[in-house]
Amino acid sequence: MTEDQARNRYFAMVFAQMVAVAGAVFGLIIMGRAEDMPMRLLGAAILLSGLYCIAVVPRALARRWRTPPTD
Repeated sequence: MTEDQARNRYFAMVFAQMVAVAGAVFGLIIMGRAEDMPMRLLGAAILLSGLYCIAVVPRALARRWRTPPTD
């Protein structure tokens, strides 16, 4: 793997994390400003999906791009 490819993959993982954090913050803002229960539930769903993406997506990308073991 070239150095440029490794750098681009790292940036892709960091960008995925930043987008997920932005989504989680957006869900938190919706929850805080909502006046009725359906909007609060929507905010909670967005928040939970953002937190899930923070935990899963970068790890999945790293596993996908892992160097295969040599035997």
